Amino acid sequence: MTSVAERLAESIVAVRTDHLPARLRDVAQDLVLDVVGLCLAARATDYVRAALAAATGSGRSTAIGHAGRFDCGQAAIVNGMAAHGEDFDDTFEGGPVHAGAAVVPAVLAVAEELGSDGGAALRGIAVGVETACRLSLVAPKRVHQAGFHPTSVFGTMGAAAAVGAMLGFNRRQLVDALGIAGSMAGGIIEYLADGSWTKRMHPGWAAQAGIRAALLARHGFLGPATVFEGTHGLFHGFARSAEGDYAKLLDGFGAEWVTETIAFKPFACGTMTHPYIDCAIRLARRGIAAGEIEEIVCEVGEGTVHRLWEPLAQKQSPPNAYAAKFSTPFCIAAGYVLGDAGLAAFSEDTVRDPRIRALMAKVRYVVDPDNPYPREFTGHLRARLRSGEVVEERQPHLRGGAHEPLSRAAIEAKFFANAAFGGWTRGQAERARECVRGVFSGTVDLAALKG
Repeated sequence: MTSVAERLAESIVAVRTDHLPARLRDVAQDLVLDVVGLCLAARATDYVRAALAAATGSGRSTAIGHAGRFDCGQAAIVNGMAAHGEDFDDTFEGGPVHAGAAVVPAVLAVAEELGSDGGAALRGIAVGVETACRLSLVAPKRVHQAGFHPTSVFGTMGAAAAVGAMLGFNRRQLVDALGIAGSMAGGIIEYLADGSWTKRMHPGWAAQAGIRAALLARHGFLGPATVFEGTHGLFHGFARSAEGDYAKLLDGFGAEWVTETIAFKPFACGTMTHPYIDCAIRLARRGIAAGEIEEIVCEVGEGTVHRLWEPLAQKQSPPNAYAAKFSTPFCIAAGYVLGDAGLAAFSEDTVRDPRIRALMAKVRYVVDPDNPYPREFTGHLRARLRSGEVVEERQPHLRGGAHEPLSRAAIEAKFFANAAFGGWTRGQAERARECVRGVFSGTVDLAALKG
């Protein structure tokens, strides 16, 4: 019987760059621009500095925003970490999974190291993002519930597929790359306990692991063909059962592209909090002072509770700015008080802001059994005021996602803001944008992205 990986590899081999839809090409280019901007925004952070300090050796690949040349694996882990570090990167609503922060760094790093052309890089990004996103649909919610980060698990597989596609692997090489990558995947979500940094590392680790898996396969190293559905395969290990809807991965691969629906974030925090932030901002614009609010109750999807709501007392008083990104009470309060939840909203000062602390202590949740998560990300706030009046806001979808995508102008504006946040001048940022806009033409050259 043909395995899932073998069927997937057959579809990947059939993908041709010149047949990719125009919309998919645009999304891939916007994705690279978004990743580059996020790397620039994080270039001076302590976690990126730590990653750079840990790098050894040299090569031909670029750590975006930094001088020097790096081995492709080292560049990939630094760039993947920087792209995801502030939780401002793309997401896929059905998963959820952050595919771009794992796949784009892997493809760009190998393309520079090996001198690949832009058309091959485009094919790699399209295949890799599609693979990671579709994998997240096979067993929705189960990977998170088992204590693992889907971005790290599926990002590793997506990165391996991406590099293999870019390098023109045959069916056997792709199967081996995926099989090897399955033993490299991982990423626990215990960072939720204290706001430590390991989530930031996950896409970078996935990127470099996917690279290593693909390069091993390129030289004949063997991996199990039943990596996905096997008795001891990926889903058995990370979703507690090999059962899943593998048709979501395989059907229409290369003909129908879910990548076209990925979401670009308007806020720098956990994606499922975004519709709640929009509701909070709209509620504040009604002119209701935060001090007038006695209580805010939110209807939520059960699958979001263990990451964004519990333990509730801790989520109502996050220990640091990074933990605040995964606290819906904080995100609601920040949106209400500050009118935004961008990069500046998540600092040690905002975590201690008495206005925000007072309001987030009033936020709690109830599970809505009919909530469509993870198919759709919705938002809801019901505020009871001191006067006894009850006011409410709802949002049926994620802004920036498939139902309300960000325009290219908005994505570029986000890029320039991120570059400025990272200390780059407008001129530097404009040169970087032009580099990205031409990345799929000619040999991949990221010289304009160096610091």
